[in-house]
Amino acid sequence: MVESKHRWKAWLYLAPAIILLLIFTVWPIINTLHMSVQEGYNQSLAVAGHEFEYGFGNFERVIEYDNFITCLKNTMILCVLTVPLSTILALVIAVCLNSIKPLSRFLQTIYFLPYVTNSIAIGMVFAAMFNIVGNNIGNENELITTAGIINNVIEFFGGDPVNWINAGSSYWANITVMTIYIVWNALPFKILILLGGLQSVNKQYYDAAKVDGTSRFRVFTKITVPLLSPMIAYVVITGFIGGFKEYSSIVGIFGEKMGPTGADGSLNTMVGFIYNAIESQQGTASAAALILFGIIFIVTMINLYVSKKKTHY
Repeated sequence: MVESKHRWKAWLYLAPAIILLLIFTVWPIINTLHMSVQEGYNQSLAVAGHEFEYGFGNFERVIEYDNFITCLKNTMILCVLTVPLSTILALVIAVCLNSIKPLSRFLQTIYFLPYVTNSIAIGMVFAAMFNIVGNNIGNENELITTAGIINNVIEFFGGDPVNWINAGSSYWANITVMTIYIVWNALPFKILILLGGLQSVNKQYYDAAKVDGTSRFRVFTKITVPLLSPMIAYVVITGFIGGFKEYSSIVGIFGEKMGPTGADGSLNTMVGFIYNAIESQQGTASAAALILFGIIFIVTMINLYVSKKKTHY
């Protein structure tokens, strides 16, 4: 407890962080709320001195927008597919890394590399892996094509190449590519959290299970998972929050059109919807941001309620 006569020093030390928090976090939230309830708010008109009526028309425009359901559906599908997959894979990999003593640091570094790599650059690499390319070189009749690295692997094992992301590709083929990318990109952070939790588990639990001759699967389900449940709950909640904010990965693979050629916007998300609206319809974009915040808040509360019953502290 800081003594009363020294509290001013604590506030003085905290002042720079509090000021930055107020300017870059609190004020933007308040401003977003203000813009969202101004009918048809536009920054250019606001600067010119135009006054807007207050109401909920911006929220109605968001909900009535033709592609709103598409954006919401894409966001929900990506969350439902990627969060469980990435969490399960991260847990399995973390357990394996924790049990491998030689080269464990080296392997941890490899798994962590995607976390410090630009997501747009990673998306471009994934696009190249799944892309089908054909180029005319020299002679017009000479066509050099490649089905992409992934399709080459599929063909090697006797399968047929799949049109993953090119023009005419199916919606679920696109979603499959996005799921693989998002899961791969989300693994490093989750592995780091779960591995840290594993290394803090009291070894006596495992020693007692070893004495009793307990199988590895039972040790995993009855000791490891319950003891890691707080970290699992954390990565699930943060995973859903990150999933609802998904945008850059789709841009990295499909570009600003947010979909393959001929299907522009077919993979747009809620954040993409906000970015598209913010250029000319700041009021609508603010309303969409608040709707997204509400969805994330509800999902987070549900996760907290469920994890409270399943988490062992």
